Amino acid sequence: MTFEQLEEYGMLQMDSGDIEKTLERKSIGVLGVPTDSAPLLRPLSFWYDGESALYFVYVLGSDSRKVTVSDQADVARFLIYDIETTFNWRSVLLTGTIERVPDDERRAIEGQIDTSWKPDVFERAAETEATALYRFQIDDRAGIKQLELPPELRSESSSSRPE
Repeated sequence: MTFEQLEEYGMLQMDSGDIEKTLERKSIGVLGVPTDSAPLLRPLSFWYDGESALYFVYVLGSDSRKVTVSDQADVARFLIYDIETTFNWRSVLLTGTIERVPDDERRAIEGQIDTSWKPDVFERAAETEATALYRFQIDDRAGIKQLELPPELRSESSSSRPE
């Protein structure tokens, strides 16, 4: 179905303000990076700089596929979504580039990052393992949402209410 057809059912395009609010309020999404076969998809916690970039802390290992494909990628995508109910959800898709932040920039950026939430296993691993900071530079933003009952359900429920 096309977006226009789905609008009839209550789906809406998000404007830049809606997208901005979602980026500021959420801290988890899914990174998609191309590979020779299927794309590599990884759930990640992130920090949004309020302008044009997301930041991720990678725990490095001796053979990290995420590091390898991130370092080779020309383009990447990041999906952030929030589902409260079947009639109240939003989804933001970002397209951009990903790069390791040089060590001379890392300290200044890390001083601003809010890392109040990330999975415990990565928090503990970061205490003893090497980490790298990656920047996802946002080139394109798009978002869709549904925040109310679809029209046909609204009219049915409103017409069946006792007066």
